[in-house]
Amino acid sequence: MTKEESVWGNPGALGLAGFGFNTILLQIHNIGLIEGVVPLVYGFFWGGMAQVIAGIIDGRRGDTFGLTAFTSYGLFWIGLSFGFLLEWMGLVKLDAPGLAWACICWGIFTAYMTIGTFRISYVHVVVFTSLTILFFLLAAHFYGALPAIVPGIEGIFCGAVAVYGSAALVLNAKYGRWILPIGLLS
Repeated sequence: MTKEESVWGNPGALGLAGFGFNTILLQIHNIGLIEGVVPLVYGFFWGGMAQVIAGIIDGRRGDTFGLTAFTSYGLFWIGLSFGFLLEWMGLVKLDAPGLAWACICWGIFTAYMTIGTFRISYVHVVVFTSLTILFFLLAAHFYGALPAIVPGIEGIFCGAVAVYGSAALVLNAKYGRWILPIGLLS
């Protein structure tokens, strides 16, 4: 096999881990169980850069869905983290209506991406469906209609399903069979 013919591994495991764990961390922060900047610092790197790398690898492998999903959500994490960094530096003010509308836009994007998951697996369907719901719950929270614990709990669930998907992909690749099933769809 030549260098040009090398086979890329499945970047979904990396992308789902970065997304899942960062979503869990941010929601634990949002419901008040941890304070500080850890979720957003990791948002730059594991949630952000790792997902962008996963998306680029998916693009290299010819997967338009993976390219679009991972690079978009990776850039979401980088943008969110950068926004909070600028606010902490006193350079900008992140207003609740602006955050709500950003969540609405991301919810719309995630809703149409969810349709694509119907050709992947049940785990992907649950991750994207729960993420769509999470974005709209967050928008409602930023408008003052919901306490943070509501989207927080739903976001922890969403992140946990993504982490399960990551673990399943890693273990399947290592053992050559499904150790943790994800419910493949055709």
